[in-house]
Amino acid sequence: MLCLVTDRRRLRPDAGTFAAAMRALIDQASWAAGAGIDLLQVREPDLDTAPLSDLVAALVDVVAGSGTRVVVNDRTDVALACHAHGVHLRHNSVPSEAARRIVPPGFLVGRSVHNEAEARLAGPVDYLIAGTVFASRSKGGGAPLLGVDGLAGIVQAVSVPVLGIGGVTPDRLDEIAATGAAGAAGIGLFIDWFDRHETPS
Repeated sequence: MLCLVTDRRRLRPDAGTFAAAMRALIDQASWAAGAGIDLLQVREPDLDTAPLSDLVAALVDVVAGSGTRVVVNDRTDVALACHAHGVHLRHNSVPSEAARRIVPPGFLVGRSVHNEAEARLAGPVDYLIAGTVFASRSKGGGAPLLGVDGLAGIVQAVSVPVLGIGGVTPDRLDEIAATGAAGAAGIGLFIDWFDRHETPS
């Protein structure tokens, strides 16, 4: 199971306009759908509701007919309004139970966790994203690291699929898999694949 997390600034740091950055995200989503990426997590925290909604609607449209599902980071309202496939909650966001009460059957609810205690308290979720596993550019050098042992502990503590995130590179996917995790999530991992137009294997 693979989850692409969006970051327009890292994807195209040289994009001259906001429209160009949005176009790049749509192109990346189209590639992801063709490459068989399972989840596309829209994580653009600085966007106001209107541009975020426009982006999510465009991404939902571009992956239609594929197996790729779009989840929106922490904005259940936007996810529902734009007919996304789910919401991904931060570790300190609303309780998963509260999200479940307002979403339809089949709507995905995921959550980020950083340790076993958070994982056990995650509530009724469909999956967890656990990190930071390895040193990561997006989290900076001071972020505490789970490592593969910490990831394995989280996997053993819960009954839902767990994806490892943070510093994941192609050569570390086997280490992630060895923990029992269902797969991996990331930003840079997929930017590299997208830029080369490769299909993850």
